[in-house]
Amino acid sequence: MKEITSSMAGTVLNIMVGSGDEITAGQDVLMIESMKMEIPIESQADGKVSEVKVNIGDFVNEGDVLLVLE
Repeated sequence: MKEITSSMAGTVLNIMVGSGDEITAGQDVLMIESMKMEIPIESQADGKVSEVKVNIGDFVNEGDVLLVLE
């Protein structure tokens, strides 16, 4: 099981994948707003999304788990 974590604190603006989606390393999976900038979060591994841990509008801290991959 692999986890995708937030690289910085911010608010979740967009979730580009859902549970069951196949993703590849380097693919943008979420968009976070931090200090009025939109920051894409990329997957660091290939896999299948087993769980999305956040919702649009949630505030996340650096290191928080955003997605879990199978």
